[in-house]
Amino acid sequence: MNPFKTFMLLAGMTALFGVIGLAIGGPAGMLIALGLALAMNAFAYWNSDKMVLKAYQAEPVDPRQATGLIRNYYDDIAEMSQRAGLPMPAVYIIHNDQPNAFATGRNPQNAAVAATTGLLRALDRAEIRGVMAHELAHVKNRDTLTMTVTATIAGAISSLANFAMFFGAGNSDDEDGINPIAAILMAILAPIAAMLVQMAISRTREYEADKLGGEICGDPESLARALRKIETFAHGIPNHEAERNPASAHMFIINPLSGRRMDNLFSTHPATDNRVRALMDLAVRMGGRGKSASGGFTSVPTTPN
Repeated sequence: MNPFKTFMLLAGMTALFGVIGLAIGGPAGMLIALGLALAMNAFAYWNSDKMVLKAYQAEPVDPRQATGLIRNYYDDIAEMSQRAGLPMPAVYIIHNDQPNAFATGRNPQNAAVAATTGLLRALDRAEIRGVMAHELAHVKNRDTLTMTVTATIAGAISSLANFAMFFGAGNSDDEDGINPIAAILMAILAPIAAMLVQMAISRTREYEADKLGGEICGDPESLARALRKIETFAHGIPNHEAERNPASAHMFIINPLSGRRMDNLFSTHPATDNRVRALMDLAVRMGGRGKSASGGFTSVPTTPN
């Protein structure tokens, strides 16, 4: 997704924030909401990565103490970061049985990648490399800032819309209050609108990160196998932190939610079957060259986000 489209979608979310403010408090409420949205964007730019890592209780990996699977995980990220021409990101572990991973950070110089302990146990080393190459691709494409800012604004829209519903219900006898029916519709439709924007931003960047991730790790087939495994486990192993923070679900490589809360129409992730087919096509085009000792390339060009 090119920067202009991403900017327009984020601007749309900010405008939606203002419309809800207008409904709650009139022109003054709209100005307050827009000011709050701008402040949240600024806050999210500097702090959203820390908020997401804290929400998932992510722990930094110390390479001096890491052993076994965690050591392999850290070393592979270091090696692939170098191949992709990226600074070494901060590396985190999340103690969660569901296999999954995400990347965050406002730019490649301040990026972090995180994987669950479930991912390290359920996948083999080549598959873990594929997953983390996908996350490094998000860093390379500078998707991570968009992901975290979008999650912050979407969560705020949902909270503000719920406030509007209760505010309207509490002022149903006040001529200046919000119409209760309009407030209820707002509480339902505003989060859906925010979700659609997240979907539009997320789906395209996932395909792009799959492609670049396959090139970084040199083995698109391993990433394809990993996606299959993660999707299977994600449906059967709940991620309670993600269920409590659904606005951040689009950051993960596979939707971490149970699937019972939303239809595929509103999923922030493309269908796994489509992603796997694209990766297998990439593997054919690469013709195995990415599996050579040198990796087939020393640097990966940046793809527009």
